[in-house]
Amino acid sequence: MSNKKHKKVVLAILSNAGGSGKTTLATHLAYELARCKVGHHPCSVGLLDLDPQGSLSLFCGLEKPSTAEKSISSVLSDDFSGDWPLVPCWTEFGLKVEVGQSLQQPLLKTADDLVNHPRGPYLLADNLQDYPLTHDVIIIDCPATLGRLNLAALAASTHILIPIQLEPKSASGAAELLQFYFIECRRLRLEPYPQIMGIVPNQYRSDQAIHNEILEQLPTIIRQLQLPDAYCYPTIRFSYEFSNASGAGLPLHLYRKKHPACKDFAKLASDLTALVGAK
Repeated sequence: MSNKKHKKVVLAILSNAGGSGKTTLATHLAYELARCKVGHHPCSVGLLDLDPQGSLSLFCGLEKPSTAEKSISSVLSDDFSGDWPLVPCWTEFGLKVEVGQSLQQPLLKTADDLVNHPRGPYLLADNLQDYPLTHDVIIIDCPATLGRLNLAALAASTHILIPIQLEPKSASGAAELLQFYFIECRRLRLEPYPQIMGIVPNQYRSDQAIHNEILEQLPTIIRQLQLPDAYCYPTIRFSYEFSNASGAGLPLHLYRKKHPACKDFAKLASDLTALVGAK
């Protein structure tokens, strides 16, 4: 990797509910960004898997790492010396995307160890500063909990996206997550707070009355959460083809490039490329 200068964007995808589409969002945004250029070079993307479920390996078509030392757990330790355990994916398509994979048991143990570590919440941020990655954008896929790994992601990030399902519990879940965000940013003394780019309504089905009802209420809900209306992104529709694509280790754009859901990421990708100065 080159030592080019660029504006660094570290995007954490946060949700406190399983099945909200975090990994789908992470991989598809990585694909969209990697198709762009920053100046005269292709945009490079780093994907960091802080979710013990390790779904990024599947979604990116990668074998699980053979040891904890080859997983993202090695970064969250005092022994880390700057050798980031990243592996490339989708290289046959000419894309510059690298993945820091997770292994469930080592990462769960790491999360427990962070509780008693004096720099626990800051370890990822510390190592990104001490041993900086040269990617234009780093995307962190976070666990569906409000625990120590999410604190590490929060302290390391410059921006945040919050995917939600259009289900009755979504509003209360989003409120709880935002309470976590404001309380922990203040407690961790983050300066500045990572910017909340927006809430992303995910797995939308236009034939479901409850989805349409909640979608109509979202602007009001967002105002109640003291976030401006602009924070509500267009919906990402439900499609079984997302599951088929992830099973093949590909974003939908490479699995079925003419599928209409490919266009659902356009606004998000446009905003992210503007942040990093990509075209």
